Amino acid sequence: MRATAVRRTALAASAACLALLATACGGSDSGGKGDSAAPGAKDDAGTSAVKALTTAELEKVSLEQGDVDGYKISKTGPEDIVAPEAVTVDKKECQPIGFAFYGVKRGTPVGNSGRKAVEEPKKKKSAPGDLKDAMNGALDMTSSLVTLASYDGDGAEKNLAELRESAAKCATGGFTLTMKDTRQTITSLTEEKVAGGDEAVAWRVQMGKGESAVPFKLVSLRKGGTVATFFSFNLGATGEKSDFDKPTAVIDAQAGKLG
Repeated sequence: MRATAVRRTALAASAACLALLATACGGSDSGGKGDSAAPGAKDDAGTSAVKALTTAELEKVSLEQGDVDGYKISKTGPEDIVAPEAVTVDKKECQPIGFAFYGVKRGTPVGNSGRKAVEEPKKKKSAPGDLKDAMNGALDMTSSLVTLASYDGDGAEKNLAELRESAAKCATGGFTLTMKDTRQTITSLTEEKVAGGDEAVAWRVQMGKGESAVPFKLVSLRKGGTVATFFSFNLGATGEKSDFDKPTAVIDAQAGKLG
């Protein structure tokens, strides 16, 4: 690939990815009050007695700078919050998975918190004059939007079940979502293996087709009544055949802090 083509592809991927991360997050809304109960506890009626963590409690178990080697961790701010009404999905059955990309709240969470985890640039040696290799090395860094949402009772379990069902219905055929006049076409969802918490799900998400296609990774895990969602991209990955590793260190660190 010529240098100009490499540069054009990289810039196109950067614009698409940064547009998403710059505006997408569940934010840190004020949460309800109440003590947390042991995950999986049952009340006298046999229903789940899980008590959701408040926003203040979620903040204490959210990632902080220094928790993940090689990553810069920062809090999300009010400018990152996306309201449900700001995102539209052309297929109703695809709304849950589409909302997950943007960190939009689903259901009635008691507490929320958000973080951005950006990998530090990797230092790679490239042959003199090898512009493609040098550029790929500079762009090979994974950024993730990490959101936590807590639910009373079996709300967290239902959250993941809804996500699985939505992904299964929308894995092929594609769908389109629009946020603040920015339109994105999801062309495929491919389930991947992931572990963490009490249960976890993951997908490779492809936006676009051909050389302009951009892969993303979506991971959602549940620990007790809390759902952690990770939406990640890598600026060095473009094209239908490109891929990148899930940010396992980030996922494991957050799962560990949830207990």
